[in-house]
Amino acid sequence: MKLRKTLAAGVLAAALTLPAGAVNLTVNGSDRTEAARATLVDGTTYVSLRAVAGMLDGDARVSWSGGVARVETEELNLTARPGDLYIQANGRCFYVPGGVRLENGVTLVPLRALARAMGGTVDWDGAAFTARLTTGSGVPRAADYNEEDLYWLSRIISAESRGEPFAGKLAVGTVVLNRVADGDFPNTVKGVIFDDRWGGQFEPVRNGTVYAEPTAESVAAAKLCLEGVRVAGESLYFLAPALTDNHWIMENRNYVTTIGNHWFYC
Repeated sequence: MKLRKTLAAGVLAAALTLPAGAVNLTVNGSDRTEAARATLVDGTTYVSLRAVAGMLDGDARVSWSGGVARVETEELNLTARPGDLYIQANGRCFYVPGGVRLENGVTLVPLRALARAMGGTVDWDGAAFTARLTTGSGVPRAADYNEEDLYWLSRIISAESRGEPFAGKLAVGTVVLNRVADGDFPNTVKGVIFDDRWGGQFEPVRNGTVYAEPTAESVAAAKLCLEGVRVAGESLYFLAPALTDNHWIMENRNYVTTIGNHWFYC
């Protein structure tokens, strides 16, 4: 009990020494709290992209053009656009559930996402209310997914969710990958998409739009899903009730959520 009280007192003391929402930050053991503008937003530590990118790589050049912040080195090309649910680095996408933020002219991104994008690591010390950042390679590791899965997943997301919000694109990708993991469906992305039971599973396969070039947002959504991002829970089905007379899914499966025009079921 005494130990618990001591730890609780330490956390409270650390919190009281900081402005509301602020977080301590160390980089390779050195205190960089003030420069990083580290702030806790809904449980996520956000930091200044410009400041912390420079801490992760002293050669980083940060610029702003066309509403997009860019970090560049000889080996890195990273972009972050306020409002997006991801940042991109060397072709990979890193999820930002709360969105990239712009406050008082400063681009703010989650510390963990930025660290992963630039090859660093982050540990959280709750007792000291401190995020501990360790620099690394300066570039993200290679993605684990294969190009065929990305090719087909991005195309089915694009064909099924044009006009849908980005979360809706992630949800369509989630359904496909939930099916890949479910024993009642084929065990590959392409197999799920072209599953021809009951006349085919996806309208874009029947009408040929699955072969169209995917939108950039759909490619980003596919990358994020292949890296493990999931929305719409365990959904295995979706439909747009206003666009179909076939409501078998609604009558026979369990409702999960609605995103945009799509209703999702498991």
